[in-house]
Amino acid sequence: MSFLADSLLSAVHLLWSLDPDLYTVIFVSLKVSLTSTLLASLLGIPAAFFVVFKEFRGKRAAMTILNTLMALPTVVIGLLVYAFLSRRGLLGSLNLLYTQTAMVIGQVILIFPIATSLTIAAIARVDRRYRMTALTLGATPVQAAVVVFREARFAVVAAVIAAFGRVISEVGISMMLGGNAKGYTRTMTTAMALEYDKGEFVLGVALGLVLLFLSFSVNVFFHYLQGRSRA
Repeated sequence: MSFLADSLLSAVHLLWSLDPDLYTVIFVSLKVSLTSTLLASLLGIPAAFFVVFKEFRGKRAAMTILNTLMALPTVVIGLLVYAFLSRRGLLGSLNLLYTQTAMVIGQVILIFPIATSLTIAAIARVDRRYRMTALTLGATPVQAAVVVFREARFAVVAAVIAAFGRVISEVGISMMLGGNAKGYTRTMTTAMALEYDKGEFVLGVALGLVLLFLSFSVNVFFHYLQGRSRA
């Protein structure tokens, strides 16, 4: 018990001292994760509206595939993207492997199904009469989609938050595609894994505290927005 207490106290001191290595790792994690979440949301939310409102052959199969991909292991994504980005791969000439760009590509693939599937579920719960009324009053399909989005906005934001939570806590993709290079592709989770292997727990505990704080802050902000909208 004293070991855990000492580790926590040392971790808090490390955070308070503004250790440059620690905050570099945090910055890289946030930069890559936020970029991945933004791109996945920009692709996934319109895709969800398309799946819900458009009738096309294979629609049920597409939804089944999206739901299946939500459980795709990060190691599998890492292997697939690695095969494309390695020197022998189709995109090897771009020299993207072991860069932040490679990490973003892998993470977007990871959370795109999450953002899309959860947004589909959010939109499907909105009463169809909202969209039909908007179309009847002369709204374009895009304007009608905006009406539906406004009704489902908190559920959609929750989907984006879930995607962000999934991507900032993953290890496999960051390790396999980023290489865990200090100051460039080392994220909080890969640094925690490295520190554990080295038997150095203080930095790992500090990064764990940061992850918990980020998760708590995002959820508090989300509930604050919900409260403001109902006031």
